[in-house]
Amino acid sequence: MDSGMQLKWRLSHAQGYLQLGMVDEAAAELRLIPAKERDGTEVLALRVAVLQEQGRWRALRLAAAELVRRQPAEPAGWVTWAFATRRTRSIIEAEQILLEAEARHPREPTIQFNLGCYACLRGDLAEAKRRVRRAITLNSVFRAHAKSDPDLDALRAGPSGEKF
Repeated sequence: MDSGMQLKWRLSHAQGYLQLGMVDEAAAELRLIPAKERDGTEVLALRVAVLQEQGRWRALRLAAAELVRRQPAEPAGWVTWAFATRRTRSIIEAEQILLEAEARHPREPTIQFNLGCYACLRGDLAEAKRRVRRAITLNSVFRAHAKSDPDLDALRAGPSGEKF
């Protein structure tokens, strides 16, 4: 089997394992990819997904930052980078990442929602409400998230008792 086919085969297996919740097996498949082929963007994207499932926040932060460097037009990478940064560094640093992402992806509801969560955690309930409502306007699925996300507890319990 040529190296291109072997790479596709390994990536396919890793993706399948990941979809089945077999995270360790997915990680093992990625480790079997020859070193000279591990630097590809497709491999990196799958590694990011595995690291997130493993909760390996430091490694995820670095890998997601590299993925964003390679694919800034993909909003999911920005969200993942911010998510890992929040867990390893601070909400303020994570928020800065998403503000840069927002400039590139102003209509991405996940970015708006997460900025709302960060604003709420910082105590800026007016900004949190504005961001979350914007996310809901962009995609109504965020209404359900807003009703249950623990990051928004202060907003729901605040003076206006936001119901979404």
